[in-house]
Amino acid sequence: MLQLLIRRVLAPLARLIYRPEVHGAGKVPLTGPVIFAANHRAAVDTFLIPIVAPRPVSFLGKAEYFTGRGLRARLFAAFLRALNYVPVERGNAAAGLAALEAARKVLDAGDAFGIYPEGTRSLDGRVHRGHTGVGALALATGAKVVPVALTGTEKMLPIGKTIPRPAHVCVRFGEPLDFSRYEGMENSPAIRRAITDEIMYKILELSELEYVDKYHKRPGEAA
Repeated sequence: MLQLLIRRVLAPLARLIYRPEVHGAGKVPLTGPVIFAANHRAAVDTFLIPIVAPRPVSFLGKAEYFTGRGLRARLFAAFLRALNYVPVERGNAAAGLAALEAARKVLDAGDAFGIYPEGTRSLDGRVHRGHTGVGALALATGAKVVPVALTGTEKMLPIGKTIPRPAHVCVRFGEPLDFSRYEGMENSPAIRRAITDEIMYKILELSELEYVDKYHKRPGEAA
């Protein structure tokens, strides 16, 4: 019921208030496993993509978001579940593998999953080199990959703010990418890198942003 409320009422209301510019939504396959691979500009990206995509999209969420005991915490957890968030532990050595396994379960069920190949938000507005988890996921599941370019979301929800503000935001969906030609090569690091680079190039084309061929440093990491 809550999921229906979000998709039928809250999502249209959010689109009416914030008026995101959306291109290429008709290119998104409406059935079968799909990976939405996007650049990452702001925390609001994970809420924006599901309200403009033509089908439900799952993202990973910190496990602690789902374990609170107070009424507010339980309501927030129910809201995240209605948005198809998947709880996953973070901050330990097995976190990366757990995240990929959680994503694989979504895709194996024929659903859609969203991922940010850069691994963290871009603080300089550029598109950075992608981590190969997205390539491994595409190979392991056979899912098509829809590149997604986001621009303007850092103005919609600047760092330190909690309430989105009206801003010119654009979401561009690209043509689905099919990597079935690499079937059986999921153990090849070179193939995972090639797939990831192709995805990032498509995101770059859609976004028309500057590209940096190195990984983005996470906040707190040494330069």
